[in-house]
Amino acid sequence: MLLSVPPLSVVSPRIIRLLKAAGAAKTTIPGDSLAAHTRLHNSAHSYPLSHHRSSQRHHSAIVGDFLVFCTSSSGMCPGVWIVLFFYLGHIEVTSGDIYSSMLTIQQALDTEKVLIEHLGAYLEEETYRLNDLHRFYNKVSALHRIADTSVSDPIFAYTLLKRLQSEWMNVVDSLENNDNLRVLKDGYKKVEKNLPVLEDVEGAAKGLMRLQDVYSLNVKGLTQGVFQSGRSSQLGVLYKPDQVSSMSADDCFHIGKTGNVSRALDLSRECLLYDPYNMRLALNVAKYEKILDETPAGEDVLAPNLLRPNVTHLRTRDLYEGLCRTLGSQTFRYEDPRLKCSYDANSPYLVLQPLKKEVVNTTPYIVLYHDFVSDYEAKKIKELAAPWLQRSVVASGMQQAQAEYRISKSAWLKDTADPVTRNLDTRIAAATGLHAKAPYAEYLQVVNYGIGGHYEPHFDHATSRKSPLYRTNAGNRIATFMIYLSSVDLGGATAFIYANFTTPVVKNAAVFWWNLHRNGEGNEDMLHAGCPVLLGSKWVANKWIHEYGQEFNRPCGLNPGE
Repeated sequence: MLLSVPPLSVVSPRIIRLLKAAGAAKTTIPGDSLAAHTRLHNSAHSYPLSHHRSSQRHHSAIVGDFLVFCTSSSGMCPGVWIVLFFYLGHIEVTSGDIYSSMLTIQQALDTEKVLIEHLGAYLEEETYRLNDLHRFYNKVSALHRIADTSVSDPIFAYTLLKRLQSEWMNVVDSLENNDNLRVLKDGYKKVEKNLPVLEDVEGAAKGLMRLQDVYSLNVKGLTQGVFQSGRSSQLGVLYKPDQVSSMSADDCFHIGKTGNVSRALDLSRECLLYDPYNMRLALNVAKYEKILDETPAGEDVLAPNLLRPNVTHLRTRDLYEGLCRTLGSQTFRYEDPRLKCSYDANSPYLVLQPLKKEVVNTTPYIVLYHDFVSDYEAKKIKELAAPWLQRSVVASGMQQAQAEYRISKSAWLKDTADPVTRNLDTRIAAATGLHAKAPYAEYLQVVNYGIGGHYEPHFDHATSRKSPLYRTNAGNRIATFMIYLSSVDLGGATAFIYANFTTPVVKNAAVFWWNLHRNGEGNEDMLHAGCPVLLGSKWVANKWIHEYGQEFNRPCGLNPGE
């Protein structure tokens, strides 16, 4: 399948050295983006560029652990191989994006386990060293008490001189030339590239603030590791773990200063007046002053990568948060007789194993398919996607960009990646009656959410002809088929804003809806959002089906509103 890559002109010297060491004969760095064939697809784009028309032909080969290829409009390579900076082995986590996926946060936990092992070994060796020092100290102190400063005993005098000449030197050397400390530092440096950076900590802090804001969590309870909602006089406990993870005053202070460097500087200076010898506060003051000095005048020092669009149909904050607070529980809706469950066997593919279909909303029409995938299939899809997860992006004009209103990581899987993905496309086609394979649909997008991971109200379909979606030459997204690959303990529901209801995260279930009316116009009733995940790791898989090629599967209707 095709793998979209950024311009090779941004390849780091380190990557070039790795490529040359792997045995690549020549390396050229063109200024445009190129594509190469591989089994898995991952891209910084929110859709795969599988439908681009190109007159160039590509030839690929494996050199060591790297995929290399040449490109030529004539079909013949001129003997110069272009090396794609795609290492087929270890995938490194990008610093600054750890917080946006619970999977990479789990990997961070594994990294800390390694550090704990190094620290444990250091403490054990240090204990031996300190015990030796204690024995030396006790011995010398006892001799001084017995001798009472008398040196008439020649043996005492000898041992005194010997201690002063060599043994005390050994004590000092044990402090200055500490092999144990060097081993600890070496162990730290080995995992340093996998450690979170400041952006990760700030992203996690913003995630906690988002949870407190959206779910109206009690701040005092949150600092004590307990999720409580409601008025202070009548707090309801949403979650209380067996082993509480409370926050220190420093943890709370860091969350409070996130997003406002100027205010943090003022508070730090004020604290320093009361505690002038606090070196940490002094360092914080210096750090904040440096950040402000390096920020151009008038520029917000912590402006998000991409601001949430300020348009009428997205000014739905109260309704969105209110829906999220229901946590997917809306029993009154099931009093509607039009909402029903049935076995769907409308396709020959489904005759022997009908789908468990539940109509959860009629206007707009939204369906929930229970047990759409098996536990094995869900696990396999996550395993296939895990090595390729990158920060999710959104459309920004004609480009793609990261945004604070979408916190997750995603990867793309082609149907040929595994029999599971191939069978999944066939099953989706049977359920929807639409073509679900390329070029009529996008590859399967697998998403994992991070701390307070969410996606604020948005449309899946393009609302502008300038959208990058139209580069696929397959039209707009006519329908969405979203599969829940995991369960979560709290939060993470899918909120349909104007339809005024939510669907909870139901493991192995799938949600289907139409994004476009039959006349091809966008359905504004399909404004929806992914509520912040309060507790758990949320995985979903999205299949976006495009309008071209579906003319006979979903023909135009006489009613423009259909």
